[in-house]
Amino acid sequence: MKGTKKWLFYVVVTACFLLFLIPFYIVIVNVFKDNREIVENALALPQYLNVSALGDAFHKMNYGQTFLNSLFITLTSVSATIAAAAMCAYLFARKNWRVNHIIFMTMVVSMIIPFQTIMIPLVRNFSSLGIMNNRGTMIFFYVGANVPMAVFMFHGFMKSIPFELEEAAKIDGCTQVGIFVRIILPLLRPIASTVFILNFLGTWNDFLAPFIILTDNSKKTLPLMTYMFTGQYFTDYALVLAGLILTMLPILAVYIFMQRNIIEGVAQGQ
Repeated sequence: MKGTKKWLFYVVVTACFLLFLIPFYIVIVNVFKDNREIVENALALPQYLNVSALGDAFHKMNYGQTFLNSLFITLTSVSATIAAAAMCAYLFARKNWRVNHIIFMTMVVSMIIPFQTIMIPLVRNFSSLGIMNNRGTMIFFYVGANVPMAVFMFHGFMKSIPFELEEAAKIDGCTQVGIFVRIILPLLRPIASTVFILNFLGTWNDFLAPFIILTDNSKKTLPLMTYMFTGQYFTDYALVLAGLILTMLPILAVYIFMQRNIIEGVAQGQ
């Protein structure tokens, strides 16, 4: 019975793994086809390797400028999120004030509110302030949207840090700011890496928020420029898939480089 359960487990895991790979297979195989081959059979291997779609997508997306837009918005918003969330979580974890509990629970509850429910009033407010079509607005939005989850993860991790470390630092004459910068921040490196990766992935791949805020092509992100290849009456599937590949490569490199920190940081933050 034990061997049968183990065998079934491996079968289910293998089947799930293969299902997960199907979208990647479709994208990678069809990026080397023309539209006729893609429409005829999207699962078949290409008759010959056609790399022209990658070059066309690279130029039509203005890849250099668009990549820098995505990188600037993502890195700036993620860095600001980590800095703000770390300071908030430290205050919540170390100061047992009633107002801290109220604010923390408000942040946790706000995590379940979908963006679609606040999208229209948010855009209306941004328009009335005259800050639409602005990269700074995107950064401001992402920081506000990502801080609650980051605070939640940092808070769980900070509760595992012994308070005696801070007491010893105080005896040695270290200030409160010095304790946070010299002792707490270095210990937050594992969970900070996890927060960085999760927020980086979410911000880089986000489509809806930039779609309703950014209108100029010179300010758009990579997912938005990929959407440019779709139309009401015609969609250039080869260019769409090439754009997906070009959009996916940078984030895939970041994930592979830092993936070992994800599970470690999440486990230590429980």
